[in-house]
Amino acid sequence: MTKSGKTEPRDLFPGALEMMVLQSLRRQPMHGYALVQHIKQRSNELLQVEEGSLYPALQRMLKDGLVKAEWKISVTNRRVRVYDITAAGVRHLEREKSRFEQMLAGIHLVLSPVES
Repeated sequence: MTKSGKTEPRDLFPGALEMMVLQSLRRQPMHGYALVQHIKQRSNELLQVEEGSLYPALQRMLKDGLVKAEWKISVTNRRVRVYDITAAGVRHLEREKSRFEQMLAGIHLVLSPVES
C-alpha cells in the first residue's frame, strides 16, 4: 500500500490476463471496454487492466483461435468489436486454470510456516 492507502499497481504474471479475459468471455461476449470494466469490478477494483495490454492480448487470442470477434453496434450507437470465447478457448482456459491452481498450491506450501 502507498501512504495514501491505495494499493500500488502490480504486474500480472504471464497468462493471468488471458485467463481473466477468457473466463469473462465464458460468462458472455463483450467488447474491450466492457472487459476492462468487468475485470475491475469482479476484482473489487484491485486489478486495473490497461487497454495497451488488453488489445494485444485479444489479438494474440484471436490468432490462436481462443476467441472470435464480430463487429456490432453498441447501445451508444458506436461500432464495437465484440469478442466471444471459442471451444478451443474453453479447453485452453481449463488447462491454464488447473496449472495455475497447482502453481498456487506450490507457492502456498513454500510460504507456509515450517513445522518442527
